[in-house]
Amino acid sequence: MLDMLVVGGGYVGLAAAVAVKQAAPHLNVEVIEAAPAGVWEKDERASAIIAAATRMLEVFGLWSEIAPDAQPINRMIVTDSRTSDPVRPVFLTFDGEVEEGRPFAHMVPNVAMVRALRGAAERLGIVIRHGLSATAFKTESTRCTVSLSDGSTVETKLLVACDGVRSKLRDMAGIRTVTWDYGQSGIVTTVAHERPHEGLAEEHFLPSGPFAILPLTNNRSSLVWTERSGEAERLVASDDLVFEEELQRRFGHKLGELQVVGGRKAFPLGLTLARAFVAPRLALAGDAAHGIHPISGQGLNLGFKDVAALAETVVEADRLGLDIGALNVLERYQSWRRFDTFRMGVTTDVLNRLFSNDITPIRIARDFGLGIVDRMPQLKNFFIDQAAGKTGDGGPKLLAGEAI
Repeated sequence: MLDMLVVGGGYVGLAAAVAVKQAAPHLNVEVIEAAPAGVWEKDERASAIIAAATRMLEVFGLWSEIAPDAQPINRMIVTDSRTSDPVRPVFLTFDGEVEEGRPFAHMVPNVAMVRALRGAAERLGIVIRHGLSATAFKTESTRCTVSLSDGSTVETKLLVACDGVRSKLRDMAGIRTVTWDYGQSGIVTTVAHERPHEGLAEEHFLPSGPFAILPLTNNRSSLVWTERSGEAERLVASDDLVFEEELQRRFGHKLGELQVVGGRKAFPLGLTLARAFVAPRLALAGDAAHGIHPISGQGLNLGFKDVAALAETVVEADRLGLDIGALNVLERYQSWRRFDTFRMGVTTDVLNRLFSNDITPIRIARDFGLGIVDRMPQLKNFFIDQAAGKTGDGGPKLLAGEAI
């Protein structure tokens, strides 16, 4: 019988398995992943990794492997304008460091992150089984029996669902969600440009939604371009000339000529918050527990916070001789994560509704508010600390760079 079975072999699922196995090598941990082997190598996306997450990756011994592919975000600016405006006034600026030599975030290619986590899993003896999904599970007093898509079954003390925002395990457990659709889609692509970005991240609030320019290595930038869903589908399906012309209108000419160097895809945007993060012998983590708007760049980082809290809960329970899958043990993880997740979900929802419109009184009010924040260093530092994931006393050890 396994001690922990993780369903979902993305960065959150792999990080959960590595965190528990590194701290408690005697526990038997496996990962199942629905995608065939090697599919992860085709992921062209990149993600913002906050300072707290880099500390956790340092504890895993992986940050030095990932860092050569990571681009520090040295500075960030926020504008509020229309697409047709010739000038986009900057209302808010953030310096990138939360402490000497540590920026509040890095941009990391997903491939580099998953490669490092998979390598760590292999070194720790974690088995990753591809092409499998969980089709059912049955909870008993001391174990959970999971039926897999190949007809086999696996018994485990704890089942961890990292199977995405449309989690089948969450639905099987009868955990309800708060869900709504924004009617927006996020177009994700990568561009190369003539001039260096100097580590500058930009978020342009446009009437259709935020247009984020996030720096990558080698004079490239990752774009998260929010549009109404119908318009996003049209843009993704258009020819290269039309797409690049529309892109240039939003990106501007400050970095010279642009060239799309990655594929382009549109992802529907919405809010999904699980009403519970745990059930007997089941814990939700990552997008299975929460899917939020990318306006704050915190989606992946919420998942890494789940990992740190869940791993500490499981490992400390094991050291005390407790049943790691018992509901009273898992409730500590839920109490640790649910409020923070709810707060971030509400924050991103309010920001998206506030900025994704062209209503003049609202525009005046929000621009005034941004200007006030920009002139208050203490308030700006507070927002940077929150964005960087500073936990203070009582937060998960991994996020503070401490081993469990």
